[in-house]
Amino acid sequence: MLRIVKKPEMSKTKSTGIRILAIVLALMTAALLILAMRLNPLEVYGGMLKGAFGSAYRIREVVTEATSLIITSLGIAIAFKMVFWNIGGEGQILMGAFAASYFALTYPEMPRFFLLTIMIIAAMIAGGLWALIPAFFRAQWRTNETIITLMMNYIALKWVMYLQFGPWKDPMAMGFPKVPNFTTNAILPDVFGVHIGWIFALVLVFLTSLFLNHSKKGYEIAVLGESENTALYAGINVKKTIMSAVFLSGALCGLTGMIQASALNNTLSIEVSEGIGFTAIITTWLADLKPSLILLVSVLFAALVQGGSYIQTAFGIPQAAAELLQGMILFFVLGSEFFIRYRFVLDKAPQGEVKEEMNK
Repeated sequence: MLRIVKKPEMSKTKSTGIRILAIVLALMTAALLILAMRLNPLEVYGGMLKGAFGSAYRIREVVTEATSLIITSLGIAIAFKMVFWNIGGEGQILMGAFAASYFALTYPEMPRFFLLTIMIIAAMIAGGLWALIPAFFRAQWRTNETIITLMMNYIALKWVMYLQFGPWKDPMAMGFPKVPNFTTNAILPDVFGVHIGWIFALVLVFLTSLFLNHSKKGYEIAVLGESENTALYAGINVKKTIMSAVFLSGALCGLTGMIQASALNNTLSIEVSEGIGFTAIITTWLADLKPSLILLVSVLFAALVQGGSYIQTAFGIPQAAAELLQGMILFFVLGSEFFIRYRFVLDKAPQGEVKEEMNK
């Protein structure tokens, strides 16, 4: 019998070595695909680096891509730390964008500082409340949060679609189904050529790390994630901890929705989430739920995406092939996490049982 057994805690040096080996194997395997397209793998990999960091404009694009990913990943990490599988980041982003858009469209002439502040608060409350629904079901009736949070993504998507094609449809758009653009007062300002959201992301990395590692609530979340029985024995209010932590998780995802709608789309649309809620699950897992590593992994993932887009035009690589290269690299890196945490064990049957089976 072949069994999977959890490994004891591995040293950082060894785990880092396994991850580096996974990246090397990924690049070697992807090189075979590149060779099949009659291209030089070294030139293609160099092109990916150039596409991500080759100019100030490309670096700004990587930072822009990484900002929303960092904030969403931080939110997902808070829920995952408690072993609450929040797969509803997409829906929480959409609901945050909806709430922010309501104030942007209703009060377009409000002073910029006050309008943006209200949009941020509204987005975080909306995202938090949307996440609170499955949290309540989990706390009250121990339902499966994975299924509920996933299904709620589609409810949020259809709600935004209804607004875009119905009540909020721009009458000046010549029949095209779009929500009116925000006024300048509702658009986040730029700092060094990138919207101010990147500063929010850096501050939130620090605050989330402080919250998870050096606060009472962070300790309660960690204990609950390890064992609910231990949490109960320690006198932790399990239901309250679940509700508060998941609300905070959804609030950060809602903030991403505000940033996407305000700084990037300048309006509300069904494309506002851009799959960030699902991508954040990967980056959160790769970062081992650690805020500082989330910052690094998100930037590297954004660079991988930007580099993949660049080689499509630079080398004439089809979009599907570029995405396949990205997928292969991610597959190997994610696979390395399995070998860091688990190992295969071959159980040999006792000699008597083997003889008995042969006689049969």
